[in-house]
Parts: sequence; C-alpha cells; structure tokens
Amino acid sequence: MRSLLLAGGRSSRMGTDKAMIPIDGEPMISRIVSALAEAGLEPIRISVSSPDDVEGYGSSIDEGFDVEWVLDSRPFSGPIEAIEEALLDPQFQEIEFLQLAPVDYPWVSAELFKSLRNEIGESDSLIMPFDGEKPHPLLALVRPETIRKMLRNGDRRPLHRQFKEVRHSLLMEDPRVLRNVNRPEDLN
Repeated sequence: MRSLLLAGGRSSRMGTDKAMIPIDGEPMISRIVSALAEAGLEPIRISVSSPDDVEGYGSSIDEGFDVEWVLDSRPFSGPIEAIEEALLDPQFQEIEFLQLAPVDYPWVSAELFKSLRNEIGESDSLIMPFDGEKPHPLLALVRPETIRKMLRNGDRRPLHRQFKEVRHSLLMEDPRVLRNVNRPEDLN
C-alpha cells in the first residue's frame, strides 16, 4: 500500500500557498503527512510543481517520516496527471492500493484512512469518503489497475465523474473532517 499526497496546485482561489497555511499551529501539508504516516501509509509520495516546494514544504515536515518528493512533469496540469506519473513509477507496479490525499483537507485523520482500508470491498475498484451530500474522490483509496485502465482508455474527465462509473463503495464520514480549503472563508 502506498500514498500519494497531491500538493502541486496553484492555490489561486486562496491567494497564498495552501500547503503552508497553519491549522492549529501546523501547516496543512504537515497535518496530512502525519495522518498518512499514523495510518501506516508510508512511504508518502508528495507530488509538487516546483523544486522550491520541496525545500519549503520539506522544512515543515518531520524528518522522521518516510517521504518521497516528485516534481510534476507538467506543473499545474491537475491531479490525474500526478496520479498517472506515480502509477508509471516501477515502485508502484505491484501495490494493491493507492491512497490519494490532497493537501487541502487539513482535518482528515489517520482514522479516516484506516477506515477506508478496512471497508473497501473485495470487488470494489475504490472507496471514497462521503459527507452525506457528495463523495470526495481525491481522498479515495483506489486499486491502481482501475486508474491505469481509465488512462489507457484516454479518459481525462474529472475523477469524480470517472470514479462514479466503476464499482465503488462510499464511506460515510463527518462533514467537518471532509472540509476542503480552497478560499480564505473556508478556514472559518
């Protein structure tokens, strides 16, 4: 099992780098890395858009975590490209599951990641957290072959559309845990 933390966005709606915004005194990226590590999802591959991000973000992450940094080959091209690049890496060829995690869900917990792993069905391609209104595909636990098949078919539609079309499960989760931070008002 591996994890992929998506941290290569522009943060344009926020107006500042979301990854470094402190939540309860800890940068968002550090909070996500801690939750993934506590859930046993190391090594954690962190996909970023710039070499400067590695240094900046890395300074906020505990050195004891097993983190791999990877630069997006096409910066700001979106999560599908970052996921595709990870799945092309030989280290990802034999894994059964890939846990996705975007940097802008600072209230996720190790318990959420553990629950996804415990609840995925044998015949499910993936499992997504669900807040009662909508699923959260960028926090999905996926079987890599599912995404590889989508990519081989040339499907570049948003993940929330693609993931609805494959056999999947939803895990009910407290909406407060699934709060996504895109704009300053999302921090209130």
